[in-house]
Amino acid sequence: MAKSIIKKTGFVLLLFLIVSCAKEKPPRYVIVIHGGAGAISADLPDSVKQAYISGLNEALSAGEKILQKGGKSIDAVEAAIRVMEDNPLFNAGKGSVYTYEGKVSMDASIMDGQGSKAGAVAGVEDVRHPISLARMVMDSSEYVFLSGRGASEFARTHQLETADSTYFFTPGRWEEHLRKLREGKLGTVGCVALDQQGNLAAGTSTGGLTNKRWGRIGDTPVIGAGTYASNKSCAVSCTGVGEYFIRFVVAHSIADMIEYKGWTLRQAANFVINEQLKRAGGEGGLIAVDRNGNIAMIYNTKGMFRAYAKSNGERWTGIFAEKIKRSAKP
Repeated sequence: MAKSIIKKTGFVLLLFLIVSCAKEKPPRYVIVIHGGAGAISADLPDSVKQAYISGLNEALSAGEKILQKGGKSIDAVEAAIRVMEDNPLFNAGKGSVYTYEGKVSMDASIMDGQGSKAGAVAGVEDVRHPISLARMVMDSSEYVFLSGRGASEFARTHQLETADSTYFFTPGRWEEHLRKLREGKLGTVGCVALDQQGNLAAGTSTGGLTNKRWGRIGDTPVIGAGTYASNKSCAVSCTGVGEYFIRFVVAHSIADMIEYKGWTLRQAANFVINEQLKRAGGEGGLIAVDRNGNIAMIYNTKGMFRAYAKSNGERWTGIFAEKIKRSAKP
């Protein structure tokens, strides 16, 4: 009788362990995107909210399609950000805000967690997709960071699509520029992803602060500040007041906390955004995914445009603290 009880107990325990392991199995892939954090008005008309939600979902789907087919996380990140760069709702690419002089000046960076390769560009005025230019710098040059005219010349040399100032002109952004000559606007787009091979990647693109002057460059193109990815820890893309993210090396700090202190992704992200940055007066947020597929979408502003999708069919889109939309994968 005792042996029978022991056998049954052992079987139940084994079954419990099998079920527990199955439940804890990480997703095959994960993709997370953001469209900027800041003083987003809670009074946004429903039509505007829906436009942002649709834009986020379009970008999310572009990246997820690549991951579904077993594609690379770095390709998914680039694809998702390219969609947002073409959407004038977001402060990147076509929707970039204007500098004090009434021009666009765009920054972008991308990083592959496999091998720690990275590429970045700053002060770009005539390239349709700065994220693809950053990718080209990473893949086809011996450099990591190019700026201004040199970055544009590099783009033309590699036949990347360029555009003149009329492409980047949007009435809404111009009116905002005229209204806010003494104010700044937060806004950036970004993406992080984990692919089915276990590789992480991150990318970020922005038009910077409204009415920025004197060649100001924020954290977006600074590897380790606004963007970072390592297969040993996580992938991070940031948005907010770049000066603070640079000073606190936000993206890399989170990776270090995970790798060297053993913190969870959420612990590290929450500490940096809601403790470290907030105490210093910094505003913004970030999205991140770790090597096990856990995600974090943390911000200390009124809202952050964000969305994610996982291989298990889970899909979520939001702007404020409440959940705006949650649905199964289409």
